[in-house]
Amino acid sequence: MRRRPGIAGLQTAAATRDQYRLVGENVAKIRTDLMKEQLETFRTQLEEFARKHKNDIRKNPTFRSQFHEMCAKVGVDPLASNKGFWAELLGIGDFYYELGVQIVNICLETRPQNGGLIDLQELRNLLCHRHKATRESVSEDDCLRAISKLKVLGSGFEVISVGKKKLVRSVPTELNKDHNAILEMAQTHGYVTVEEVERKLSWSSGRAIDVLMSLLEEGLAMIDDGHRDGKRRYWFPCVSPISATSGSDQKN
Repeated sequence: MRRRPGIAGLQTAAATRDQYRLVGENVAKIRTDLMKEQLETFRTQLEEFARKHKNDIRKNPTFRSQFHEMCAKVGVDPLASNKGFWAELLGIGDFYYELGVQIVNICLETRPQNGGLIDLQELRNLLCHRHKATRESVSEDDCLRAISKLKVLGSGFEVISVGKKKLVRSVPTELNKDHNAILEMAQTHGYVTVEEVERKLSWSSGRAIDVLMSLLEEGLAMIDDGHRDGKRRYWFPCVSPISATSGSDQKN
């Protein structure tokens, strides 16, 4: 029969395991300290980089986006607070605060036309139009960062994806899969008909009408009955190829 290890053998094995554990903990601590040291070095270099390229960061949207990516890699959020080093050095906290205010204003102004859903690119175009006076460019990345800060307001501001488009939602309306399916379908011409919805989505007439009516009640759709074929069109300004807010743009 195979002999089992005695007490001395068990004690030796336990001591060996303890030694391995201590060695592992020491290695882990050394690695953690090294990573902290490297991150601190990166942060210092990032501050030096920011000082050197302050004007490019503030004026060039592409450069600003790349700067944010660099910050994220070392765990720095220049937008976390309006106080401190980053705000004093770059003033980008104020830039995104002001951009957020403008986004809210545009969403409120265009809500009667689009029901609280506006295409992200259309929003960006309107923002760029307003920024011409200050010669500042606004990128899609700038819009997304400013909108992410608006979430703290709890007023429904967020970016949603519908098909190939990104839409900015400024109302607390919850869109389900049926709503998204029709919005995605409407991206081709800006409108849908009940017959098209039935055919392309394989829905019953009742389901198509029910979903379209709910979108109509939310203010996201408009009815057009002025066609010779007698078919009612449900227009969706938020995804229409022809901007429904161009009139608002001209006024501004």
